[in-house]
Amino acid sequence: MLEFGFEALLLLLAAGFFAGFVDAIAGGGGLITLPTLMIAGVPPVQALATNKIQGMFGAGTAAYSYAKSGLVDLREQALPAVLAGVASFAGALLVSVLPTDWIRLVLPLLLIGIAIFFAFRKDPDDLDRTARLSPLAFTWTAVPLVGAYDGLLGPGAGSFYMIAFVALGGYGILKATAHTKLLNFASNVGGLAGFILVAEPLWALGLMMGAMQIAGARLGAKMAMAKGAKLIRPLLVATSLILAAKLLWNAL
Repeated sequence: MLEFGFEALLLLLAAGFFAGFVDAIAGGGGLITLPTLMIAGVPPVQALATNKIQGMFGAGTAAYSYAKSGLVDLREQALPAVLAGVASFAGALLVSVLPTDWIRLVLPLLLIGIAIFFAFRKDPDDLDRTARLSPLAFTWTAVPLVGAYDGLLGPGAGSFYMIAFVALGGYGILKATAHTKLLNFASNVGGLAGFILVAEPLWALGLMMGAMQIAGARLGAKMAMAKGAKLIRPLLVATSLILAAKLLWNAL
């Protein structure tokens, strides 16, 4: 049973709030909480499992906020959500038998790619564009691929969902953010179900961080809906670059 000092617990709770805020706007909240959990001394696989608990609350709160505002139809997204959850469940089961070191090395490069995409692309605003994949093709390819990654490792999955919606689905950035949160919630649920079978999540810590995620996600979703792409785009670029730099520093 892990024990945390007062300062470590405050750091973890603050990370939960900030991750919920950032994740509701731009994705990537797991890239804040997962390193913080490991810095606090939680073993990697247990940290992944605990991260799913708290992340589920933040993504669920943001998804509800966006749905309540009419930005996403929960019924229309039922199938993609189920596929995301199933793929994440399978990914979580694989984490105990597959090496994940290569993913940790590739992840910073993917984040840099996300930052470049949104920084230099001229059209990722709140307007929908021509889709490169049909809704059916998108549902059966991009969704389970990102879902499986979310279960296997997780951090950055929200950003990957978003870039898929924008680049392949033709969604405007605010609409992409709204739809991302529902899939992120589903893959968090599926991933947690898988991790319960292969790890021992820290339930008390995960629930406390989850409460902070709810507060952060409510504030973040409210600001995203008020500011749209003007807020989401620069925060996504900045978050991706900062977290990529941190991961590269840790790897080196």
